[in-house]
Amino acid sequence: MNLEGKLLGNRYEIVEKIGNGGMATVYKATDKVLKRNVAVKILRDEFTTDEEFIKRFEVEAQSAARLTHPNIVSIYDVGVEDNFHYIVMELIQGKTLKEIILEEKGPLPWKWSVNVAIQIASALETAHKNNIIHRDIKPHNIIITEDGIAKVTDFGIAKAASNSTITAFGTTMGSVHYFSPEHARGGYTDAKSDLYSLGVVLYEMVTGRVPFDADTPVSVALKHMQEKPKEPIEVNPNVPIAVNKIIMKALQKDTTLRYQTATEMLQDLRKALKNPNGDFVDDAEYDPTAKTQVINTEMYNNVRNSEENTDKTAKKEGKFKKFIKNHKGLSIFIGLVILFALSLGGTILALNLTNPAEVDMPNVVGLSQDEAKQEVENAKLVFEVSSEEYNKDVPEGYVISQKAESDIGDFTTTPGERKVKEGSKIQVIISKGQEKTTVPNVKGKERDEAIKMLEDAKLVADVVEETSKTVKEGYVISQETDPDTEAFAGDTVKIHVSTGTGIKQVTVISVIGQDEATAKSNLENLGLKVNVTYQDATTDNGKVTKQSVDANKVVDEGTTITLTVNKVTEDKKANVTINVQKITGGYKQSSEDNETTTDNVAKTVSIEIKVNDSTVYTDSGVDKNTTSKTTEISGRGSVKVTLIMTDKNGGNWTRTQTVNLDNTSSVNFN
Repeated sequence: MNLEGKLLGNRYEIVEKIGNGGMATVYKATDKVLKRNVAVKILRDEFTTDEEFIKRFEVEAQSAARLTHPNIVSIYDVGVEDNFHYIVMELIQGKTLKEIILEEKGPLPWKWSVNVAIQIASALETAHKNNIIHRDIKPHNIIITEDGIAKVTDFGIAKAASNSTITAFGTTMGSVHYFSPEHARGGYTDAKSDLYSLGVVLYEMVTGRVPFDADTPVSVALKHMQEKPKEPIEVNPNVPIAVNKIIMKALQKDTTLRYQTATEMLQDLRKALKNPNGDFVDDAEYDPTAKTQVINTEMYNNVRNSEENTDKTAKKEGKFKKFIKNHKGLSIFIGLVILFALSLGGTILALNLTNPAEVDMPNVVGLSQDEAKQEVENAKLVFEVSSEEYNKDVPEGYVISQKAESDIGDFTTTPGERKVKEGSKIQVIISKGQEKTTVPNVKGKERDEAIKMLEDAKLVADVVEETSKTVKEGYVISQETDPDTEAFAGDTVKIHVSTGTGIKQVTVISVIGQDEATAKSNLENLGLKVNVTYQDATTDNGKVTKQSVDANKVVDEGTTITLTVNKVTEDKKANVTINVQKITGGYKQSSEDNETTTDNVAKTVSIEIKVNDSTVYTDSGVDKNTTSKTTEISGRGSVKVTLIMTDKNGGNWTRTQTVNLDNTSSVNFN
């Protein structure tokens, strides 16, 4: 049947089917009121025709909904609509433990297995303290979240099924491998039965197989009742001694030899993590003489007290005997009358004691404690407060649930019409009202720490993941319920946890010493941007000498890294051409001139060329009428070229040019 889009309880909209079980189908749904995703478990059609099962299912689911524990899947709601009986539960992202075992195809690491067992035992500890027995602990009912947290599910539905006349073949086939011997034979099951099943689960985790297997459920059940399992350490030699002992103690067929409480098993499991080969597991045989010794001691004390009382009454008996001796006839008559009266009275008393009248047990659930006590006592029954518990649905001082002391099983909120013996105890649980708590400030805390702080405050964390440019990944950005405000225990506090910037993170590599092209390519292949600057150098031309972000640093994809690259600049040459005549004006020589008559005429000049104030060329006898005097200079980049010419008569001609030798190959002075 396709239920996608169906609205249950005018609140839960079915999104998709996410799983099948022996008794129910599981769907993902949206809670329209609280705007969150939930899991909705809908009973199969074959179970909805059994009124006894449905009644137990509703009662047990409501009882399980009271459980608040980080390793128990929370139950939010129970309802029925159009013959769909459903439970609304916490939606867990993860795999069942059975799926993990099958994927591994062999033993799981023993430390991981013990950690999971600790979480399951912790969940059972809370459930058992609340008088709730699971009765179907198996890997199929344990979900491992993506964070490695174990969550136990199906508390209510498991017990309802175990008390029903319905038999689901698929369910039995899957569960019988984990049944305790007493469960397999259809006997009384209690907390110790859950611990046996936990022992089977731990056995399967560390060995990769169940302790008993056969072709039919009946054969498996018989093995649980009759055969001793092969020790885990024989199947997997890597199983530590302490873990082996814990499993074998949990799998004892005699319930007196098993762990008596989840707390006891939890303590040994925790010790095993610290001391895996320690000898701390108490696996001593049960001593049936202990109780006999106590009884014998009590009998001895009673006899001794009787002897002392006999001594005290001896004198009184002497006077009584003297009266009988002197009045034999009267004494016989009086004795017969007393004997008859005692016999008749004793018979009536015995009948009253052994077979008291039956009376109707009143339903006092929902009444105040005083009203309930009055109702119980009016029915000639004994009123007894078993415990007080916080309850969000029942006002303080009112009865949450009741049961007769002789009842085997849990307290119930729907006792129904029934008879009990007059004088029986009627035990009740009284509400302390809804427990209040204070919301802690978890903003800025690491995710797991924040969840623990909320759980310690008896609140439930609803984690919403989102990106943040300012808050480190895994830390709380904000919380929707203000800190230091008052809330009720069990309330949900939504916290927003950072998943980081949402940008891919890149680990920077070192490119120092690489040539420019290689370095740029290597960084760009990582998704980084590259900027290059150059520095003058005399060696390692084109090599990277610095990078703006150090190697091994994690940065956002797209980050720009600046590289400093050596650049060795080669000298550039340029031709210098000087028109001496034009600059100096030259000179004119008459035909009569000769060497002797022109001594006072300056026919030549001395030339000096400077580059950036450094003399690079000189010539002391250049004819003034020269129109193209050439030489060569060299340098790098932009330089200042200065021409200085002088003659012997004090003439001085200076010319200066700034030229870029990278762009020009000639310098002209005219």
